[in-house]
Amino acid sequence: MIHTWTRISSLTALLLASFTYAADVSFFITSVGPGKGADLGGLAGADTHCQILAKTAGAENRTWRAYLSTSATNDSPAVDARDRIGDGPWYNVEAVMVAANVNELHGDNNLTKQTVLTEGGAMVNGRGDSPNRHDILTGSNLDGTAPDQDGTCGNWTSNGEGSALVGHHDRTGGGANPTSWNSAHGTRGCSQANLQSTGGDGLFYCFATD
Repeated sequence: MIHTWTRISSLTALLLASFTYAADVSFFITSVGPGKGADLGGLAGADTHCQILAKTAGAENRTWRAYLSTSATNDSPAVDARDRIGDGPWYNVEAVMVAANVNELHGDNNLTKQTVLTEGGAMVNGRGDSPNRHDILTGSNLDGTAPDQDGTCGNWTSNGEGSALVGHHDRTGGGANPTSWNSAHGTRGCSQANLQSTGGDGLFYCFATD
């Protein structure tokens, strides 16, 4: 009876831990992109990608949004990434808080190579790894707002001409702001090959808004 009770208790603890894990996950970096460079299918396509990947973390019932800005067009105003992701706090899949709120996220946050994990809990290659995948699509300024000029590869619909602003999830590298997680430099182009040539792979950040 003692052994049986011990097994039941262990199973219960495991189930409770899994439940807490799923409930707490509110931030991850995509393990893969859609595969078409910076053509993510617009914001809607990127959000759907986040939602699909969230299932791996057991958090598909939450509302997920990609941390991406878009530029103003004749038909619509600019969208700021900082306004799409809720109020926080945000936790990675290991229940480590990366930021308490939007202001902290764009200030003294806890985003590092070790804490910016994928939906499956893996660490993403950074500078010095092969291949380097540290260029993360954001299309955003340092404060999470949309740039005055297009830095979003046609608002995430182009895999040809253009450029996208990217951040460095490992907080190191080149560009105007090498230690920035969300606005280090622009890409050479919008294709998958272009993104990979500068140290990226079409990855982006996902946040739960609820």
